[in-house]
Amino acid sequence: MAFLFHMSSHLIPFPSIVTMAVVGLLAIVWALWYPTTTACIGDETSASSSNATTTAICQQLKSGLGDIITLPFDAQYATLREESWSATAWKHPNCIALPASASDVQKLIGVLVANDISFAIRSGGHSTNPFDANIDIGVLIATDKLNKVTYDAAVGLASIGPGARWDAVYTALDPYNVTVVGGRVLDVGVGGLILGGGLSYLSDLYGMACDNVVSYEIVLADGSVIEATSSEHSDLFWALKGGANNFGIVTKFQSKTYPVKQVWGGVQMFTLDQMPDVLQAYYEYQSTPNKDLYANLVINLAPVNDSVLVTLVYLQPVERPAAYAPFYSLSPVFEQTGFMTLHELQGVFPATDIPRWTWYSETFQPNSELFAHISRVLSTAPELASISKLHAGSLVATVQPINANVALAGQARGGNALGLQPVNQTWFSLNLGWWDEGDDTVAIAAIESLHAKIKELSKDAGVDLQYIFMNDANAKQPVIASYSEANVKRLRSVQQVYDPHLVFQKLVPGGQKTPAAKAT
Repeated sequence: MAFLFHMSSHLIPFPSIVTMAVVGLLAIVWALWYPTTTACIGDETSASSSNATTTAICQQLKSGLGDIITLPFDAQYATLREESWSATAWKHPNCIALPASASDVQKLIGVLVANDISFAIRSGGHSTNPFDANIDIGVLIATDKLNKVTYDAAVGLASIGPGARWDAVYTALDPYNVTVVGGRVLDVGVGGLILGGGLSYLSDLYGMACDNVVSYEIVLADGSVIEATSSEHSDLFWALKGGANNFGIVTKFQSKTYPVKQVWGGVQMFTLDQMPDVLQAYYEYQSTPNKDLYANLVINLAPVNDSVLVTLVYLQPVERPAAYAPFYSLSPVFEQTGFMTLHELQGVFPATDIPRWTWYSETFQPNSELFAHISRVLSTAPELASISKLHAGSLVATVQPINANVALAGQARGGNALGLQPVNQTWFSLNLGWWDEGDDTVAIAAIESLHAKIKELSKDAGVDLQYIFMNDANAKQPVIASYSEANVKRLRSVQQVYDPHLVFQKLVPGGQKTPAAKAT
């Protein structure tokens, strides 16, 4: 039965009035909004150190560093190894390190590199890719305790530890009525999101999260700690803006802040048969000349759940701004909008309890005909039947509008490694959730088939773009190669300066790796 709930003329206690009819879907789609870097799964059999050797080194670290190290028989080991959001990323590291300072990280790196021990680095652990932020034979360095957040009002900068979650970041900044260009999901970790680029509701205005970092404190492979800024180690500063975990372990970010307090926004829900109309409205919204950069939105298409969810975020206290005019003519079955803080808007959705997830990302320019074809695929594809038969099988296709100014703002802030073209584009991700590990093969086959169909459609329409958004990418997607040949070459040159022995290529098998130079 259709229903409408619209409150937009006053402040509303948003979380208290979200109806149970939409909680389940909101939980699924909100949890998918990104955070992390993606993996290139290493060949475990080629690990440079055996399980026995790694276990011995873990015992040595425990003796030398004490409570920083958690061994498999310690009480908190099980909880720590399963901290990753998706069970697809749960592994069995030989030990887990919880450094609380850059000095702790230096000590860890010294021992691991000297003994040729493989390791992984985890911020919030929101990636679905198995080895992005976890490892089986090796040491997991979890940055949970590197989570301090401070604000310097005199210079307008926030100092943020990589292990902080975005909820904590915004909570620390709320008293000052400022925010940073950061994650849209509160439980996502800071480190992975920023190093993968980082998409924000503020990105149309100010660029990616990485574009707004003014300094990176980083521990290099040789154990030294340096600060990379636009004036010191500027080559590394550029490379860290999208370069993932290829250069060292970042122990602190300093980011610009912006005055944002009250916003207008909320959700609209539609049935699946309205999907073509919603995507046409999206096309009109994104194609409007001189698009309002304060307006942002995300669309989540959930065909298995017969639902389409539109989330509107306007970064000023203006009710029903004209930027969303194409959507006002539609008839949602549910609508809830109002004034609130940006932090409140980002926090109204509950977490999903579906344990296993995987995803793929694609990039293309907006095209009305393409969106019609996507609607057809997401309504009729045989893969949907396979997904619906899985225990808790859920598919969410996320449609994210990226304005040309995202690239231009990044260029104005010194550039980044991403290779973004300054054109309007859509970052489209397919997100598949299911319950049982025994269904992995079926689930993965379904999403790979759907991704191939979407990719082919964008190519056929002549609007496909090379760039792959790391925070939404599958382990099998060559993200850094998509940055452009010139940028990959530049990343390799930076790597030769700061990690000449390729420690973070060889000993850190997870995360997107800088492609090696082709043999001549």
